[in-house]
Amino acid sequence: MSEKIGIVGVGRMGGNMARRLKETGFTISAVYDLNRQTAQTLAQELGCPAPETLAEVTKFSDVIITVVSDDAAMKKLFGNSGDRLLKRAKGRLFINCATISPKMHVKVEEAAKAADAQSLEASMASSITQAREGSLYLMCAGEESAYERAKPILEKLSSSMRYVGKAGEAAKVKALVNMVMNINTAGLAEGLGLGQALGLDLTMLREVFSQTGANSRVLQTDGEDMQNREHSCFFSAAHAAKDSGIALSLAKEQGMNLPLAATTKKQFDKMVEKGLGELDKSGIAELTFKGRQSDGQAS
Repeated sequence: MSEKIGIVGVGRMGGNMARRLKETGFTISAVYDLNRQTAQTLAQELGCPAPETLAEVTKFSDVIITVVSDDAAMKKLFGNSGDRLLKRAKGRLFINCATISPKMHVKVEEAAKAADAQSLEASMASSITQAREGSLYLMCAGEESAYERAKPILEKLSSSMRYVGKAGEAAKVKALVNMVMNINTAGLAEGLGLGQALGLDLTMLREVFSQTGANSRVLQTDGEDMQNREHSCFFSAAHAAKDSGIALSLAKEQGMNLPLAATTKKQFDKMVEKGLGELDKSGIAELTFKGRQSDGQAS
């Protein structure tokens, strides 16, 4: 593969994306993370540099994939001064995979254009396992030329992807995906929590849910974990709170009231306040099941 790929943000998602691209024939030219040990360990595994600066990642790479946490992190990557990715970035393509605000994606694209570079948002609606297997679902937005250039890379990371339009549009879609997912997660926790309080067999209840209108993707991914209190993190409660917040901000701009989304965000905010923010979103069950909130047994 001709394009050399640098990856910024090599935690659970970014690291597994790097591994996947390496094993499918791409050259990983650099990996970078604020946690230097994480970057250095992955660099040794993949046989590539772990530069100390963002500018070096751009220097070594044709395409740079970013997987960071929020708008503030993206602003640092694509800022106007200091160490940044846009230094001598002419001809580079930036593929930005974080769940951030639509406005930030638009600003990043504008900054990339000013540096004679390209930017594409590639929002991910999947988790760690899919990143490693190359079966992510991707929602992409930006200029079509950037999308076409990114396709050979994204096809190795995804089982399906959809181009949805101009910069910012994929972020809107992703915000709605996560808003609805979070509402479903909170609803499932309440249903199973009430079932436990009523003395029902939760394995039976989950089976009934799966065959009725109570079925959902969240039931498949989180139901058993809620029952068994297994909350190893694939999508954290803290990220759920952040993403619901993005959707609520979009609703506010439209003059809309979304009571279910607002209540769900309050639940995930409560998890963060209680020190449970790094649990998987399934950990919302710890707020709902009787007897769980104070016994300290959450995984």
